[in-house]
Amino acid sequence: MVDYKCMVCDKKVGTEYIRKRIRCPYCGSKMLFKQRSVVTKVKAR
Repeated sequence: MVDYKCMVCDKKVGTEYIRKRIRCPYCGSKMLFKQRSVVTKVKAR
């Protein structure tokens, strides 16, 4: 499950809320982003 984060108030917004509206339920901002998972580095040969 991917959580979104608000760029204004920095709180997590669940995907179940995103399906209904594309606004932060805490501050009303429309600026949300997906948090990246842990980055795995692969060395090239």
